[in-house]
Amino acid sequence: MAGRWALSIEVPGLGLADHEPVVRAAEAAGYTDVWSEETSGHDAFTPLATAAAWTERMRLGTGVVNAFTRGPAVLAQHCAALQEASGGRFCLGIGSSSNVIVERWNGIPFEKPRTRVREVVEFLCTALAGERAGPGGFKLEKPPPQPVPIYIAALRERMLQTAGEIGDGAFVNYTPLAALPRIMDEIHKGEEAAGKERGSTDVLCRFFCIQGDPEQGLGLARWMFAAYATVPVYENFFRWLGYGEAIDPMVEAWRAKDRGRALELVPTELVEDIFILGDADAQRARLDRYVEGGITTPVLLPIPMVPPDTPVSPDVFVGLVESLAPNR
Repeated sequence: MAGRWALSIEVPGLGLADHEPVVRAAEAAGYTDVWSEETSGHDAFTPLATAAAWTERMRLGTGVVNAFTRGPAVLAQHCAALQEASGGRFCLGIGSSSNVIVERWNGIPFEKPRTRVREVVEFLCTALAGERAGPGGFKLEKPPPQPVPIYIAALRERMLQTAGEIGDGAFVNYTPLAALPRIMDEIHKGEEAAGKERGSTDVLCRFFCIQGDPEQGLGLARWMFAAYATVPVYENFFRWLGYGEAIDPMVEAWRAKDRGRALELVPTELVEDIFILGDADAQRARLDRYVEGGITTPVLLPIPMVPPDTPVSPDVFVGLVESLAPNR
């Protein structure tokens, strides 16, 4: 069993206020963390501000914000405010994101992502310590009363090494179980470069937990995989892991805007190695294998199998959360 056990929000299909019973149930069931996400729904900080008011003990982290679309001074202000509001329970998860979010959606050049992440992290470490940071000498009016741990989101070797080197933790995503040893090895290389103890990095991984009949869950998982694996940063990630030939036909069809054909060409074995399918017992057994491989904080996103556009009540998610609870 992992030392920490996290819930990923935002929970699909729920409004922000409807997260309250789910988050409260997670804390009562023994979850230690809540980690937000930020794509095209809510921003990553606001759900954590609400979760801070609904919980007493849970660690609260952004999982993740990117280093491009907010200036480093603004990020420092976010961190200081949430650390104060939560009584010292906040962690910042930060990464480079993708060209789609940074460049296409926000009009900001997606250039030198690893350099950008490293520079922003260095700025934040200085600013959050109450010192002047950056060429302009930014200084927080009210530094956070407790240090803010910084987690670096990473996919391929150089960013994984950066996470192990300068991060308090690493945040990985869409991780095939078979590829976990390679990913952990790169994090360990970063730890070694920084003179850290091997295995000292808290490694988080978000897991998409589709509970129910595996064959039905596989259909949803295939769609989610196709949408992600055709984004350049994830396509390159899977190629780096050696899955280039497996994803080539799908990527080609997706770029030709033949979405139906792309879904047919999704590599099933790879999807089954990434997504957490089956009933609660099967899912827990699968998650335990990731923990054995080095994931110290599983971040669970429960996804119910319902028809499209079907409203889902918070009670449904409460049941899913409790079925995967660490003290179940």
